[in-house]
This record gives sequence, structure tokens and C-alpha cells, in this order.
Amino acid sequence: MLVVDIGNPSVFAPAQTFTNFGDIVTVIVKNAVVFAGIISFVLLILGGFSIIVGGGSGDTKQLEQGKKAVTGAVIGLLIIVLSVLIVQVIATITGAPILKQMVGLK
Repeated sequence: MLVVDIGNPSVFAPAQTFTNFGDIVTVIVKNAVVFAGIISFVLLILGGFSIIVGGGSGDTKQLEQGKKAVTGAVIGLLIIVLSVLIVQVIATITGAPILKQMVGLK
């Protein structure tokens, strides 16, 4: 069995960069927001393309699928943005250092 001493900075350096739970949450949320933004962008492009093609060819089924894709992408992005906003408001009210580095507040 392999045992790794995460307290030793020479063995596991990333463990030393996270001093509290807020730092870990900030890194996860930053990456999740970027990933969600990329997915939303791709869905908006594909949905828009589907709307254009469906409208041009008269295919109402493809037009409706495009509308659903665009609506889903916008709603999903709004949910992500509002959830980050809610966590920031809670962090501000409680004084917890969660997501403070994300908006430049230290």
C-alpha cells in the first residue's frame, strides 16, 4: 500500500496552497463557472444554428428543438450566475471567506 504524506510540502505541494475550505470552494466554483459558460456558449451556438436551419427549411420540429436548446442554455447560465451571487451574499453576511477571492474582495 502506497502512503503519501500530504503534510510534507515536497511530496504534495498543492495541499499547502489551500489554507481553508473557502480556498477550495473558490477554485471549484471558478472552474465550474467557466465550464458552465463554455457549455452555455456551445448550446447557444448550436441552438441558434438549429433555429436558422429549421426556419429556413420550414422544419418546425428542428425549430422547436433549437428554441429549447437556447432557452435551456440561458436558464442554465442564469442558475449558475445566481447561485454564485447567492453564495457571495451569504459569505458577505456571515463574514466567511468563501468565494471572496473570486470577486477580488479580500
